[in-house]
Amino acid sequence: MARPPGRILPAIIFASFTGTSLWFAGNAVLPDLSRLWSLSPDALGYMTSSVQLGFIAGTLVFAVLAISDMFSPRKIFLACAIVGAFFNAGIYFFADGFASLMVFRFLTGFFLAGIYPIGMKIAAGWYQQNLGKALGYLLAALVAGTAFPHLLKAVGHSLPWESVILAVSGTAAFGGLAMFLLVPDGPYITKGAKFDPAAMKVIFQSKKFRASAFGYFGHMWELYTFWAFVPVILAAHVGSGTVVRLDISLWAFLVIGAGVIGCAGGGLLTGRFGSARVAFVQLAISGACCALSPFFLASATPVFLIFLLVWGITVAGDSPQFSTLNAQNAPKELVGSALTIVNCIGFSVTIVSIQLLTYAAHYIDSRWLFLLLTAGPAVGLYAMRSLLRGESLRASRA
Repeated sequence: MARPPGRILPAIIFASFTGTSLWFAGNAVLPDLSRLWSLSPDALGYMTSSVQLGFIAGTLVFAVLAISDMFSPRKIFLACAIVGAFFNAGIYFFADGFASLMVFRFLTGFFLAGIYPIGMKIAAGWYQQNLGKALGYLLAALVAGTAFPHLLKAVGHSLPWESVILAVSGTAAFGGLAMFLLVPDGPYITKGAKFDPAAMKVIFQSKKFRASAFGYFGHMWELYTFWAFVPVILAAHVGSGTVVRLDISLWAFLVIGAGVIGCAGGGLLTGRFGSARVAFVQLAISGACCALSPFFLASATPVFLIFLLVWGITVAGDSPQFSTLNAQNAPKELVGSALTIVNCIGFSVTIVSIQLLTYAAHYIDSRWLFLLLTAGPAVGLYAMRSLLRGESLRASRA
C-alpha cells in the first residue's frame, strides 16, 4: 500500500498530546486547590492514584465490552476526549472539596482509557511498517501532553487555577475533534479477539512475554510516581535555601516533558540496537538516578536541574519500547487480552508506588524519597536479561 497521507501522523500526535493533557491537570493546580479547600499534603498521592484507578477501570470496561470493535476508534477517541474534558472541567463547575475532587479525577482517568490506548490503535491502523517509530513519536506526544498543564500554569502565573483547568479541557476536546476530522480509519484496523480474563493463566507461561512484562512493571513502578513528585522535589529544593527562586511549574514541565527526547530518540535507535537494548539502557539510567538521587537532590542548583532533566528523559524514554516488546512477545492468540492485563497490572503498580511515597513522606526527608523507587528498575532489569540475550543472538546471526 502507498504511504499514509502526510497529515495522518501529525494529526494523531497532536490529538494524543491534547487528550493526555487531562492526566495531570489536577496536579498542576493542586497548590491552589490545597489553599482553597485546606487539603492535606497526602492529597497529591490520592488524587494521582484516583486518575490511575479510573484508567484501570476504564481499560477493563472497554476491553470486556469490546468497545473498540463495536465503534470506529476515532469516534471513541472523540467521545472520550469530550467526556473526559467535561469531567476535568467538573473540578471547577461542581467540585467543592477533597471527596468530589477524587470523583472527578477518577472519571477523567476512566475516559483516558479511550484516549491513550485508542490513539495507539489508530496509529497501528495506519502504520503497519515502522510502527515502532510511529509509536515512539506518539508516546512522545503523550509525555508532552502529561507535562502540558504545568506549562500552562508556568506561562500564566497570573491566571486563576480555574483558567488552567478550562484551558486543558478545551484543548483536549479540540484534539478529539481534530482526530475525528483529520484521521479516517486506517487500512490496517483490525478487530480484536474477545477479552478473556482466563488468559492470566496462560500469558505469563511465555518466558519472553514474562520478561518484557516484568520489565514494564519495573518501569511503571518508577514513572508516574516520579512525575507526580517532581513538583514536590522542586519545592523542597527551593525550601532548602539552595536557590532563591525557581519557577516550579516551568521546571516541572521541562523535566516531565524531557521524556519526549527519550521516546522519540529511542524510537530512532531501535532500528540499529533493538527495542530490548534501548529499553534496558534507559531503564538502567533512570534506575541509577533513583539510587543516586539523595546525592544530586542536595547538590547545587545547576547540577540538580541537569540531573532531573536526564532522569526525565530516561524515565519515560523506554515506554514505547516496552509497548513494542509486550506486543511482540505476547502469545499471538491472546495479544489483546495479554496487553490489557499487563497494562492494568502496570497501572496498579503505579498506585502502590505513589501511595508508598505519600506515606513515606511523613517520616523521611524528601531527598531520600526516590530511593524507594530503585526496586522497580532493579526488578525490571533483572527480568529483561533473556530479552537482551535473544537480541544479541539474532544480531550475531544477521
